[in-house]
Amino acid sequence: MSTYLTIWHWLAIIIFATLFVLLALLSLREKNQNTMLSMIFSSFLVIVTAAAFSLMAIDKYTKVATLYGVKNTRILRNETIMFTGYVKNTGNYKIGEITLTVKLVNKGHVSGNVKGGNLYRPSGILGFFTSFGQETRSDRAQKVEHEFVVAKNIPPGEVVSFRVKMPYPPYFKHVAQFTSITAH
Repeated sequence: MSTYLTIWHWLAIIIFATLFVLLALLSLREKNQNTMLSMIFSSFLVIVTAAAFSLMAIDKYTKVATLYGVKNTRILRNETIMFTGYVKNTGNYKIGEITLTVKLVNKGHVSGNVKGGNLYRPSGILGFFTSFGQETRSDRAQKVEHEFVVAKNIPPGEVVSFRVKMPYPPYFKHVAQFTSITAH
């Protein structure tokens, strides 16, 4: 059995499939062919949309993980940053995959210290045509985001340690770091 679908997922799929069959059978009573087909098609769209949102909601409440003990170490030798920590399956069901998202944001853009020159640098029309193929200081990314799969197939209550590395832009100063996890 797939670790993505729990008993609640399968129950929701069965309920929505049964509901679609009932609506399709009710639509077959219609005498006009075009009306019947449009009723079946609209029933299909509504059921599929409701089922998709229901499965996402069920997934959110059955696949619960906690991130803790996150530490980072900047490695100057090769301009990288390493994050270590632990993830724990705090739910009652097996989690197929836990993804760690790390976002680094350069100074000013987080602390509210934003000046007009940080976000927008006006240039004339001549600068537009002469800048093709050149990287200027204003073209540098002020936000870097990476995703890492840190654990797979975790039973309920189990703790897994992780260690991930990502490039660290050398021009970043006073960086704000954000980490989050998603469980599927």
